[in-house]
Amino acid sequence: MSAIIKIAVDAMGGDNSPKKIIDGIIHHHQSNKEIFYKIFGDKKIIESFISDKIDKENYEIINTLNKVLSDDSPLEGAKRGKDSSMWLAIESVKNKDCDIVISAGNTGALLVISKLNLKMIDNIDKPALSALWPNRKGMSVVLDLGANIECSPKNLFDFSIMGASLYKSLYPNETPNVALLNIGSEELKGNEVIKETFKILNEKKSNDFQFSGFIEGNELMNGNVNVIVADGFTGNVALKTAEGTANFITSELKKALNGNLIGKISSLLNIYNLKKFKKRLDPRLYNGAIFVGLDSPVVKSHGGTDYIGFSNSLDVCCKIIKGNLIQKINKNI
Repeated sequence: MSAIIKIAVDAMGGDNSPKKIIDGIIHHHQSNKEIFYKIFGDKKIIESFISDKIDKENYEIINTLNKVLSDDSPLEGAKRGKDSSMWLAIESVKNKDCDIVISAGNTGALLVISKLNLKMIDNIDKPALSALWPNRKGMSVVLDLGANIECSPKNLFDFSIMGASLYKSLYPNETPNVALLNIGSEELKGNEVIKETFKILNEKKSNDFQFSGFIEGNELMNGNVNVIVADGFTGNVALKTAEGTANFITSELKKALNGNLIGKISSLLNIYNLKKFKKRLDPRLYNGAIFVGLDSPVVKSHGGTDYIGFSNSLDVCCKIIKGNLIQKINKNI
């Protein structure tokens, strides 16, 4: 890793791009002067948004008019060609021109193009999609969130190692506490794959993480476990359920507080606590999913986030590089 962190940015992916992407970079640059952004996309449009808001020595624009569309299938996205902004951004990491790549574009295409360009880490069979979730005590890493519908015990074991390494990279002063998402906490619960994974993890002694057995869905947010492992089907269902529940609570609370005069008075009296509550559930603060298992880190920003959310995902990129994620996975695997 070089002294200056170099981030390859696909500027053409996601809603309201490239403006949102560039605004996010500008916002991030204000407090991160040591970062270099290699930006891939329509140079003329990008330059009009950047103007003089980023120091010229901190960015470079690689011009391309080709981009992966949000409604492309993963295969269609890959077939867009080697001159698409997504492909070129990933290729720059492959060629070691950049340390990490980020895109707010098509998730399936990002995974396929990443796998076409980047190698797997030795002894890992499948990459996993991981993300940060808030809990009562801080944050959790959850994986896999949809990259692999079917998994073997070895895959889930690898996900545990990678998730613990990711957590340690992001929070170097904490010890990861790993658990398998299951339908019960008893050892006899679950299918054969998850029970076999339990045995493997239970027998592995590591100074890098602690294994806490099974965790049920209603315990995901209690904070006793900070690395939660599942196959892609289960993890994705859990993610969408959590997102839907958070949106439901926020909208219903807003409706209750604005529905009548008493509610409005109550909201004014509790405005400080309500702002804290809103911030805690703000999805922009947790933006930035990570493909782990490839020999170079790939970050996926939510396509619908705004520039604040994209700026936060750039923060995730910096923490991953500073925390030596790939080296940690290689060591632990």
